[in-house]
This record gives sequence, structure tokens and C-alpha cells, in this order.
Amino acid sequence: MNTTSPRTALITGATAGFGRAATRRFIAAGWQVIATGRRAERLAELQAELGDNLHTACFDVRDEAAMRAALTTLPERFAGIDLLVNNAGLAQGTKPAQQASLTDWRTMIDTNITALVTLTHTLLPTLIARKGAIINISSTAALYPYSGGNAYGGTKAFVSQFSLNLRTDLHGTGVRVTAIEPGMAETEFTVVRTHGDQAASDALYGGANPMTANDIAETIFWVASQPPHLNINRIELMPTSQSFAGFQVYRQG
Repeated sequence: MNTTSPRTALITGATAGFGRAATRRFIAAGWQVIATGRRAERLAELQAELGDNLHTACFDVRDEAAMRAALTTLPERFAGIDLLVNNAGLAQGTKPAQQASLTDWRTMIDTNITALVTLTHTLLPTLIARKGAIINISSTAALYPYSGGNAYGGTKAFVSQFSLNLRTDLHGTGVRVTAIEPGMAETEFTVVRTHGDQAASDALYGGANPMTANDIAETIFWVASQPPHLNINRIELMPTSQSFAGFQVYRQG
């Protein structure tokens, strides 16, 4: 990765959760950050808080034209991107596949897969030229199935496998690629997944002592801070309170 100062990170989904915490962490460490998200008012709040080393770009990652327009109009000082953090993503719905909304499935696929690969593909020439890094935020859902995980788990399995294959294809370029696979972390994730049910979110995290957005931001920053000769392939992390469930067995009565 380019070692001139300041280095520049592009962080998607920066208006909440992991992305917002990571934006603050990188700015605090002296990086420049391009923060993207859909909510203009939250980006404006971050800009006011974090100052001139932050550049904000308001667009939905699913909107390819808006994404490309934002990249082509970056101020010159932010154009040399050293790190891409593909954080924007979501889960929609908790029902089993046979009852799930196809619209929810398509939203997850468009956000978690299509938008991620489009942005990554667009930035690869810059990242290769600068011997940069890519950090993809996956999930333990990529590895462990659970009832209602269906399309969400599938999209995150794609993210983890895409990361490994990117690493293979980028062999010899100096570009590092990492998949971070968090388990339970309290953010807006469950409110979004349940289409706005704050009570469901409170019930899920209550008493569980889950990970926080800052925990994941520290992990992202640690990965990005490793020396250029060292690649972290993947990190799986959970709160101590979370572990692995048993297999389901259906018995006919």
C-alpha cells in the first residue's frame, strides 16, 4: 500500500454502524476518508464533525451511474484511493425461504453482491497502481446457516469467496484482500432487517453483550495497518456470548 501521508480510504455505508465507526477511526489516525451513504443528513453531520480530511458522497451503492459520477468528480487530493472498505450491505426479512419476500432477496443481492463487485471492479486499476488494499465486510452467516438466513447468508458466502478469488487473481500486484466475518454486533442491522422493528432489535441484543461498531472498526483499522508484505486473508469474530448451535432434527410424530 502507498505509504505517503495521508493515505486515502473509501468506505461505503458510512452513515451508520461499522462504516461510520470506521470513518471516525481512520480520520483519527490521520487518514483521508471518502465516506459514502444514502443519507445526506448523516453525511453532513460526519463532515461537520470530522473536517477537511473527510469527503462525503451521497448515493445508493445500487445506483451504478451515481457511483461512477461520484468517483469521477472526486477532489484531486482524494482521487488516489489506497483502501476500499466494502461495508455497505444489509439483511432483509427473517422468514424461512418458503415465506420470504422475493423483493427482499433481490435487495440483498443487489446491495451485497452486485454493488460490491461493481465498485470493486471500478477501483481495481487505482488500487493496483497504488498497491492498495480491499477489505470486504462479510458475516459469520457466510459460514454457518440458520433459519431465515437464506439469501442473506448466500450473499455473504459470495463476499467471502469473492475475496479469496480476488486475492488469487491479484497475486503479484501487491494488492491485499481481506474478508472480515463478524457475528452478533449491535448496530441498526436488525432494525433494517425487520423493516423498522426497534423492539425486535432490543430483544435480540438485550443482555447478550454483543460486539459494537467500534469493535469492528478497530478490526478493520488493524487489518489496514499491517505492513505491506502481510495479508490477512480472513477474520471471523463473535462476542464471547455467541457460539455455535446444534443441528436441527425433524421427527415425524
